[in-house]
Parts: sequence; C-alpha cells; structure tokens
Amino acid sequence: MIVCIAEKPSVAKDIAKVLGATTSHDGYMEGNGYQVTWTYGHLCTLKEPQDYTEMWKPWALSRLPMIPQRFGIKLIADKTYERQFHVIETLMQKAERIVNCGDAGQEGELIQRWVMQKAAARCPVQRLWISSLTEQSIRDGFQNLRPQDEYQSLYEAGLCRAIGDWLLGMNATRLYTLKYRTERGQVLSIGRVQTPTLALIVNRQAEIQNFKPEQYWVLSTIYRDTLFTLQGDSDSDDDADTENAANAKKSPRGRITDAEQGRRALAAIEGQDFEVTAISKKNGNEAPPRLFDLTSLQVECNKKFSFSADETLKYIQSLYEKKLTTYPRVDTTYLSDDIYPRCPAILKGLLPYASLTAPLLSKTLPKSKKVFDNSKVTDHHAIIPTGENPSNGDLTLNEKRVYDLVARHFIAVFYPDCKVATTTVTGKVECRPDDDKKKGERLMFKASGKQVTHPGWRVCFGKWVEDNGSWHVEKKTVSDDEEEKKEDTKMLPAFVKGERGPHSPTLSEKWTTPPKPYTEATLLRAMETAGRFVDNDELRDALKENGIGRPSTRAAIIETLFKRGYISKARKALYPTETGIHLIGLIHEELLKSAELTGQWEKKLREIEAHKYDARQFIEELKQMVSQIVADVMRS
Repeated sequence: MIVCIAEKPSVAKDIAKVLGATTSHDGYMEGNGYQVTWTYGHLCTLKEPQDYTEMWKPWALSRLPMIPQRFGIKLIADKTYERQFHVIETLMQKAERIVNCGDAGQEGELIQRWVMQKAAARCPVQRLWISSLTEQSIRDGFQNLRPQDEYQSLYEAGLCRAIGDWLLGMNATRLYTLKYRTERGQVLSIGRVQTPTLALIVNRQAEIQNFKPEQYWVLSTIYRDTLFTLQGDSDSDDDADTENAANAKKSPRGRITDAEQGRRALAAIEGQDFEVTAISKKNGNEAPPRLFDLTSLQVECNKKFSFSADETLKYIQSLYEKKLTTYPRVDTTYLSDDIYPRCPAILKGLLPYASLTAPLLSKTLPKSKKVFDNSKVTDHHAIIPTGENPSNGDLTLNEKRVYDLVARHFIAVFYPDCKVATTTVTGKVECRPDDDKKKGERLMFKASGKQVTHPGWRVCFGKWVEDNGSWHVEKKTVSDDEEEKKEDTKMLPAFVKGERGPHSPTLSEKWTTPPKPYTEATLLRAMETAGRFVDNDELRDALKENGIGRPSTRAAIIETLFKRGYISKARKALYPTETGIHLIGLIHEELLKSAELTGQWEKKLREIEAHKYDARQFIEELKQMVSQIVADVMRS
C-alpha cells in the first residue's frame, strides 16, 4: 500500500479524490492502492530543555548555556494530535512506499520529515512537489514524483532554522529574564528574528522622539494657474547657478533657510513679470507592476485594505486551498519559462475579467524577461491565478479583494507599457534692484507635470478615458489610498518660451518632519531588506537573501510581538510599548538585535538550502555565539 501524507485534512481530501482513495476511515482515506492521511501542520516539535536533563528544568543562570549534544523531537502534547499520529504511525509501519505531500517549501518539508522520523518509517519515500491544488496539478505532480533525497538540503535548512531558534530563544530568554526581570513571573522573551524586528520599531520611535524640527521657507509663485517653485541650486543650469548664488540662502532642494533673505527675495519679485525661459518634454514608458511574492502582496493589502500581514497570509492561503491561486509562501516575483505556454489557458479561465483578457487572447502573448526568468525562480514561482473560475468559489469579501489584486497583476504583465510625457517648464523673474541687488539679477522657478499619453497596462486597474490626447482615470476599480493619490497626473497648460505676464508669489513657512512610524507594510519591507530603506525593485531583490525571517514566518513574528505586549497599533502605525522599549534597552549584544547581522544568518540558511554552506558548521557557529552571549551578559 502507498501511504500519502498531506499537511491538512482539506488537502488530503483533494489528493484522495484525484487518486481514487474514496473510502473514509478514522484519520485517513483509502482506495486504488493508496492510503491518504494528514497532519494538522506541526505534530512534532523540538524537545524542551527538561526533556534532555532534569538539571535544565529549573531556570537558573548557573545552568546556562543549555546546549544538547544531539537535538531530539517529540509529539506536541495534544490529544487530537496524538490520536492522528497513532493513525499515521500504524499506516507507515505497514507501507511499501510513502509519498510526502506536505506544502512544497522548507517548513512543509520539516513538518513531514519529523513525523516520518517519529513514526520510524523505513520504506522508500517520494516527494510530491506542486504549486497549486487543482486536479491537473495534482495529477501532473504524481506523474513526476521525485526521490525525497533530492530535498535533503531543504530539510537541513529547516532543521538548522529550528535549532537556531531553539538555541538562541531558550538560552537568551532565560538569561535576560533571570538577569534583568523587575518582577516575579515576568518573562523577557528573546528570539532570533523577533528581537531584531522589535529593535527596528524601537529605534524608529527613538528617531521620532529625538527629532528636532528645522524651520525653512519655500518661495513659490502662481503663473497661469500653475504653481512654480523656486529652483534649487542642484537643479539649475550653469547660468541659473550664477544668478541664484546672490539670492536668498537656499538648500539644494530650493528651500530657503534664512527668513529675512526669503522676505527680501519675495519683495524683490513682487510686481515684476514672470517669463517662461525653457520648456522640455520627455517621453517615457512605465512597465507593468511586478507579480506578487508573499511580502509584496502583504504590503499591498496593508496599504489598500489595512489587512495585517497575518490576515493577508490567511486569505491567500485560503485561495490556494480553494484552488484559485498558486502556492503563496514564495519570495520571487518571477515565473519560470514552463509557465508561459499555460498562460493563455489561465487567462481564459478568468471569466469575470473577460473584457481585460479578450484583447490578449486574440494574439500571441508577449514574453518579457521581467516576468519569465528561470534564474530568478527556485522552488516556486510568483503568486498567480490558477485559471479556475473564481465565480465558482465561495469567497468572502476580503478573499475577493486579495484575489482581485492577484488576478489584475497577472493580466497586467501581458499589457504594453504605460506611455507618459513629462513636461518641465522653467521661468524667471527679474529682481527689483535695491541696495543689496544689482540690476539684472533674477530668480529661477520650475514646474513639472506628467501626462499619460497611452494607459497601456493601467487599464487593468481603472477605467481610463481620453481627452485631447491625454488619458485620465474616470473611475477607480480599487479603493483609493495614499500611494494612488501620489500617482495622480498633473497636466500643465500649453506654455510658449518667452511669454510673460503677472504672477502671484508667496513665501511659505515650513518645518522638517520626523520619520513616520512603521506600518506593517513598511515593516515587512524593512524585514525583507534587513532594515535598509530600498525603493528600487532590482536592489531590493539583491538584498532579499539577507532579509530577516522568511516570507512565510514574518507575519507570525509580527503577531508574536503583539501577543507578548512588545508593540501596539494605532490605525496603521506600529509603536513599541514600554515593555518593548525596556527590553531592547537591556540588550547590548548587537548580535541579538541587529537586523543586518540576523540577515547574515538568514543568508547562510539560504546557502544551506542551495548546497553552498555546511549545516553542521552553521550549528557549531550558533553554539559558539550562544556561549559567548551568555558569558558576556554574565560579566556585565
């Protein structure tokens, strides 16, 4: 009998249906030579300290560090889990072959391997590796089963991650709790990813609180209903640089830092004509937005719908289990080349979006390297629709919102670029001569506007209408948010070089503003790039291998910080609590709270998965690091 083990009962049911295992038993389904059973996620976990030795049961500084000679696993203490494991164990002891049908990722590999180890399975094991739960995908997967040994490095990386979390979490939590707690029963929880994530939020709050606003002024003027702003030195040409040098004291961005000089500059141009000196028009293309990986989907859903990272993960996981989208726990925004021939069928299945897909299906789909790139895909490709009709699914409102984003992004990548024209108009105002200014001095101003000349892929995200060669959105199909408002285009009137006329100058007082608190969207990006602010997609891709946590675990890390009372939320903004601030203040070891250093450990875990780093060496380094941290804190 062939025993198939899935990660959830619902997934097991889908697999059993395809295999013809239609007879239900307690804890498994049987038929056609197969027995299909399931776990409930993790059934096993690493042993606790007291499971190794009674000496580690009491919390005592003298017993640290706790470093087992060999790590072991045990069943999670739960009657439902124990009953299901007994079913699995009985089936595996009699199996002639096992098919590991766990989620196709590092965590899924670890979950199933631990269960098979605990059940003392001895027969050959094969791996089912699929990116969606459609019947066709399951059939194809069973026709292409792989030996489990091919995924050994994936298991080793997951095991190293679990051991690393145990070593650091168990030892550092006891160490700091015993050394620094202020009340009986208080636990100062420290984690390999949790603590540097908390440090990001605490450090941002410190930047906000320590921020000293600086006053500045902006000189601007309105000419023909268009706002022109004083041009900064860095934006000026050589001639303008010379003319501006004697004028109001400005920063490179055109900010005036001296109030009196600003007022003199305003007085010098009041009543003088404004003259257009140059008009430049630059045509450009805007490529479609990338497909989603899990982090970018969580970011987008937080911005548009205020979903937490954990909520988005639950919605996209549900869509995956309902066979509407592909495997969600991914960290790439690319598709492999073998997906390209299947794309027309996927588009054809998106019936609610027929008006958008029809123009694509009437011709050969473009194949862009920005979408299809085997070198950017490892275990899984970007999140896309499966092509199953979403109207057939029983979806909640929020699941529909998430599906809509995934579907529209997938459709959009096959549309042409959006064509834009950016117009920049430069003008000057002759200064009225006074005691401080010579005749002929002038101030330079600039205005710019962007015009969409052809919407291209943008038609997938709103209804665009044409007006005298310019396109604009008539009605949005997604909810407005700050990011969308930033993209609103601004058309300029038709100016002519040399035209002149009256204008209305003003001097506005401004203050520099502090950094904004993290939201879940910006925190996820910070975790992805080890705390560095990166707005460029290509650079962000390069930094991903040093990010802290994995796409599948970051939501859980943020939720853990909430549950332990280390952070709180006001609207979308995340703030550290007094407890969280106190904890980070106690930690002096940079290894424990540095996102960059933690990112280096994450890189090694990825290298283990890619056969580029030795798992044993990683564990030895962790043991040495934990021993050093214990010794340093003991001495402090």
